[in-house]
Order: sequence, then structure tokens, then C-alpha cells
Amino acid sequence: MKILLATDGSQFSRDAASYVVRLARELRKKPEVELVTVHLPLPKLPRMGLVVGRNQVERYYAEEGEANLAAAKAKLNAARIPFRARVLVGKVADSIATHAEGARCTMIVVGARGRGAIGKALLGSTADRLVQISPIPVLLVR
Repeated sequence: MKILLATDGSQFSRDAASYVVRLARELRKKPEVELVTVHLPLPKLPRMGLVVGRNQVERYYAEEGEANLAAAKAKLNAARIPFRARVLVGKVADSIATHAEGARCTMIVVGARGRGAIGKALLGSTADRLVQISPIPVLLVR
């Protein structure tokens, strides 16, 4: 079994990571985990390149991504579950679905809500979109 665990650092994401750890205990063979976080691209503003260089933008994505991945990494490491961590940049649901397909995952696990402004809705807009577009089964953790 290969699971894509998507996290944004929110409590719902931490709950999703805890679920993957519990699921792994039930399986005979520990699953492989693709641990991802997705950062929306920074807006391209006129003359932005004069002030902010490509290396700075890449460092920003990496630092923000590592912060989002930290709690899930700690849970997976403590449970000795092997994983590959990735910071993706793009539209969140689309990036998750595309990466899961490319990595040949058999399941996607995400928190039902994230930290976005829509997070107070019954179902987060990212989770809702992911369920609609993904050909891979999506498990929403509340």
C-alpha cells in the first residue's frame, strides 16, 4: 500500500497523520508514504524580479514547506513509517491529485479542513475539490 498524506500543518492535518500511523499498525506490512505539502505560487508582480530573486522564492517555499511538514514527519518517524517528503508548488488539490497519480499511490489521506479562510466550512474547498478530481480514493479525516 502506498499512501499520499497531504498536510498543511493544521490540526486536521495532524489528525490525518495520526490516522495514517494507526492504519499502519493494522497492516501486515507498513505502507510507503508520500508526505506532501502544497504551497500556492506567489503572485507574479511587475518588476518583482528586481527585488526578490529566484533563490529567495525557492528558500521561502522550502522553509514554509518544512514548517508545514514538521508535525507529520515527527509522527511518522516516531512510528518508524518510511516516507518521502515533498514540497509542491501549485493549485493545492490539483497538485495533490497529480502527485498521487505520478507516485502510484493507492490512497490519499487529508484532513477534512485546513487552515484556509474556507476552513470553517463543513468541508474544506481543497478537500471537496480533491474528492471530485482524484481517480485515487481519498480518505478525509475529521
